[in-house]
Amino acid sequence: MASTDTTTTQKTDDLAGLEAGLDALDTVQVTRTPLREVLLTKVLPPVVAVTLVVAAWQLLVTLKVTDEAKLPAPSAVWDSLATMWMEGTLLGILWTSVSRALLGFLLALAIGTPLGLLVARVSVVRTAIGPILSGLQSLPSVAWVAPAVLWLGLNDSMMYAVILLGAVPSIANGLVAGVDQVPPLFLRAGRTLGATGLRGAWHIVMPAALPGYLAGLKQGWAFSWRSLMAAEIIASSPDLGLGLGQLLENGRNNFDMPGIFLAIILILLVGVAIDLLIFSPLERAVLRRRGLLVKD
Repeated sequence: MASTDTTTTQKTDDLAGLEAGLDALDTVQVTRTPLREVLLTKVLPPVVAVTLVVAAWQLLVTLKVTDEAKLPAPSAVWDSLATMWMEGTLLGILWTSVSRALLGFLLALAIGTPLGLLVARVSVVRTAIGPILSGLQSLPSVAWVAPAVLWLGLNDSMMYAVILLGAVPSIANGLVAGVDQVPPLFLRAGRTLGATGLRGAWHIVMPAALPGYLAGLKQGWAFSWRSLMAAEIIASSPDLGLGLGQLLENGRNNFDMPGIFLAIILILLVGVAIDLLIFSPLERAVLRRRGLLVKD
């Protein structure tokens, strides 16, 4: 009897050890990256790249490769930035464009997400609308500015219409691509557990399709920003206020090359900032939850 109890206890201990080992394999330890390593691997490379670009830019100006009226010195662009800051117009211009782009992107998100889910899950809808969404995604955003002005006039509604027409197809197609990559086993397991209809879409399909959906969101934001810039450059009115696109167009009209380069740099910086502040943290969170991010 004692021998039997010992054998049973040993088997129980072995099973517990096996389960603990499997749990250890499934668990990915996320470690905090030291500050020094962050500075060396994530901060220093872009700083060095920007420094080299500015140095090459200044070298071209110094060597007079082209007329300074066509390629202004970095110091002239900096002076233009300082002037706008002292006049108190810089933040207003940035806010005009960024607020429009973010609101338009949120509207596109609210429309593109259910549309993409519908296209992905209903074969008849995919057959009817899928090619149209792909075609709209490849259509340049600037093509929508002229009809939007004629339909809605020179106002913010026209701006949002152009953003929606540019961003919704990208968001919807990104979700469709993500849903197509969901393993069928997940769907069958969800149906077995009673997760069907909207419940299945929320608890099974959307989480499994998250990587593709997130890629669609990033592309949707890029289309939102580009669509807005196209609308601001082409459509000008005092009622619309002064945004970055209109700042770029004003520089062209006034032959102000420092102002043109400043507008281009600000447009680029906003796009980079949104990616670093919003989409990069979302990507890290998704990778962390799926055990694919070892260092944070």
